[in-house]
Amino acid sequence: MSLEVFEQIESEVRGYVRNFPVVFDRAEGVYLYAVDETPYLDFFSGASVLNYGHNHPELRQPLLDYIAAGRITHSLDMASRAKEMFLREFKARILEPRGLPHKVQFPGPTGTNSVEAALKLARKVKGREKIMSFTNAFHGMTLGSLSVTGNAFKRSGAGLPLTHSDSMPFCHYFGDDFDTIEYIDRLLADQGSGVDLPAAAIVETVQAEGGINVADFDWLRRLEALCRQHDMLLILDDIQMGCGRTGKFFSFEDAGINPDIICLSKSISGYGLPLALTLVKPEYDIWEPGEHNGTFRGHNLAFVTATKALQLFWCDDQLSQEVDRKGRLINDHLQGLARRYPELKADVRGRGMMQGIAFANADMAGTVSKRAFQHQLIVETSGPEGEVLKLMPPLTIDEADLSKGLAIVDQALAEAVAVHGGDSMPVRAIFD
Repeated sequence: MSLEVFEQIESEVRGYVRNFPVVFDRAEGVYLYAVDETPYLDFFSGASVLNYGHNHPELRQPLLDYIAAGRITHSLDMASRAKEMFLREFKARILEPRGLPHKVQFPGPTGTNSVEAALKLARKVKGREKIMSFTNAFHGMTLGSLSVTGNAFKRSGAGLPLTHSDSMPFCHYFGDDFDTIEYIDRLLADQGSGVDLPAAAIVETVQAEGGINVADFDWLRRLEALCRQHDMLLILDDIQMGCGRTGKFFSFEDAGINPDIICLSKSISGYGLPLALTLVKPEYDIWEPGEHNGTFRGHNLAFVTATKALQLFWCDDQLSQEVDRKGRLINDHLQGLARRYPELKADVRGRGMMQGIAFANADMAGTVSKRAFQHQLIVETSGPEGEVLKLMPPLTIDEADLSKGLAIVDQALAEAVAVHGGDSMPVRAIFD
């Protein structure tokens, strides 16, 4: 099937279709199928929306049963049986076992809705305008989320000044020997720094879109302590890294921190249906009724699949163990590629099943992605220059398909090396 109608009618803003230029028709497990039934192994997972794969049969059947029974689909923030079931399961399987007392807010259907609610609430709680964000962060495409996003290209699309935020250096931004927490602390404590005291800091444990930049656990603990010291809230954006992507349900669990506000979306519905949560410590849940609302907060179809996903995948730690194991396999494989091509000055990075390889030549990752697609593997890039090949297959992928995908990455990289060579100037030569 031709892409002609998309090119003629759809906005020029479309992006992924340019990288993966086929018309897809169906999907199952870890595969997408084009209209001609060509199978494509999926190492993209809908940007981590499909952690449990495509059309999981044990998630699909409750959804079909719910629709067939004529149950309610849309309910704003009114009470529904589907929402009740989700809230009970989420509390029992996620919040209570982790000692999290957080209230659950349904801010709207997408991740940026969760972030906007978090920023707005933090300002209301603390009575301050500024939010601290971090270099290379990505939090969404609406104006508030863009104001705490680092990517210059994304920010430029706003068309107006993005204010009321201060960007600080993320972990290792200036290299391993520079203490960015000490730097931030000095700016906040010094009355002559020109930096206003923020209401909150918003952070990702792993900056997925920013280039798979991984925060050390100690850095995260010190950031939490910094927030407490300076009377700031800590907002943890777990939209892409949560729901098991790093092994545990939340990506911050291994760091032992307790964020004041947690943003979730992407795979929380378990099935690719839109759903977002903003989790708030009870003492900060100071909204007036209706003060923050949205038409699609009560997406009951997503509640149905989300409830089943919690029952199916989070009744024990089996999935977490599998993610840890497969994450190590991916990392070991990428490390082997980096050793095989030392001239590429490649840097392997990631946690769990969010792994990537950054290239000194920023064009290399895009070429590898393009070549991989020609071999029926979908894998994207990330980073400010698109310099990182970003691997995030479904968490449920079996080892045979994982090995198949990694073999395609090998082949695609070999072909990219033939195109580019390995002697280009590093993107961040100043830090080498």
